[in-house]
Amino acid sequence: METIHHLSDEQKQEVERQLSIIRRGAVEIIPEDALIQKIANSVLTGKPLKVKLGLDPSAPDIHIGHTVVLHKLRKFQDLGHEVQLIIGDFTGRIGDPTGKSETRKQLSEEDVKRNAATYEKQVYKILDPLKTKFHFNSSWLGKMNFQEVLQVAAKVTVARMLERDDFAKRYSNNQPIHIHEFFYPLMQGCDSVSLESDIEIGGTDQTFNILMGRTLQGAFGFKESQAAILMPLLEGIDGVQKMSKSLNNYIGIDESPNEMFGKTMSIPDDIMIKYFELSTGITNEELLKLRQGLKDGEIHPRDAKVRLAREYVRLYHGDQEADEAEQHFITVFQKRSIPENIDELYLRKDQLQDGNISITKLLVTLGLASSNSEARRNVVQGAVKINGIKLLEPNEQVEIHSGDIIRAGKRKFVKIVVG
Repeated sequence: METIHHLSDEQKQEVERQLSIIRRGAVEIIPEDALIQKIANSVLTGKPLKVKLGLDPSAPDIHIGHTVVLHKLRKFQDLGHEVQLIIGDFTGRIGDPTGKSETRKQLSEEDVKRNAATYEKQVYKILDPLKTKFHFNSSWLGKMNFQEVLQVAAKVTVARMLERDDFAKRYSNNQPIHIHEFFYPLMQGCDSVSLESDIEIGGTDQTFNILMGRTLQGAFGFKESQAAILMPLLEGIDGVQKMSKSLNNYIGIDESPNEMFGKTMSIPDDIMIKYFELSTGITNEELLKLRQGLKDGEIHPRDAKVRLAREYVRLYHGDQEADEAEQHFITVFQKRSIPENIDELYLRKDQLQDGNISITKLLVTLGLASSNSEARRNVVQGAVKINGIKLLEPNEQVEIHSGDIIRAGKRKFVKIVVG
């Protein structure tokens, strides 16, 4: 902590202020002493730290769980530091094997470019474009010759690679591990070497890959290796499993304001504060006040959840949309009435038989279900109503007229127009 001793009292206070913001929500900082030293150096010299996040462009549709690391990056930007956002257009051709029980399918160059463009558009909903530097790691990885690749590979042993949980499991189960998969963490580490990153941020599932950056920086003679900030994985709206589109427990940042608001209101009370802490930009002081208010009973969980829903809609759609989504929720769920403005869906007369149609076929025809099985499941679960009447028999024939209101699920209303 040599630098700390050279700081004025005011500068020491600034270091503590930045640390309190950076520590928020982090599971682990490796090593924290190094991070403190880096911040102290930055405060003393006025030189911003270079904070890295790598994105493997294999699934570009961002949900709230993905934004945890982005919000942390935004905090660094607000503190005056530089964000290095790496689109893994080269590593994406291999695919990150983390958590995979088998070899990942390699992405085509066209897939990578398309997904990277989508990422770039979405992250600017949180990050400041003027303080974000985009890098494509093909610009250095693609230029390495085979001798240089061997020099990198010589820095790490196979035993170290097999410390990774997913590799260890596959090895013990006699499942194949291809040599090129070992190169994914090495390439991610090379990113940190090439950009001389001071800090790397990622989820706890990326611990091995992020620490490889420290390993390679040290192996290539860096005086100080990067610090690692590991963030937790956010549970989905079911409150149990990690947020995931495959589990349908996610809130997408490109979803409609009403859908986003309604999903947020379904989050279990006991993880609501975690959502505020990890995926919003409210200050530490506001977070403390909110946590204490909920604990003391001065703030009702429903009111806090409304604030959370408004935060999301405001951030990803705008203030007016947040007002309208809140009013829609109040109208539909608290007053249990039909909203004034609902979408109209057209049904041709020749799609009816004497004015009748099975409820399953109706849902699929209108696009309210993607398949007959989904339509039947929704009906059996009581999620479908016509003009306020719940339908429970999937094969039931219903008489349809223009103006009929169908409610499919909790948040979707449509008006039928027969023509």
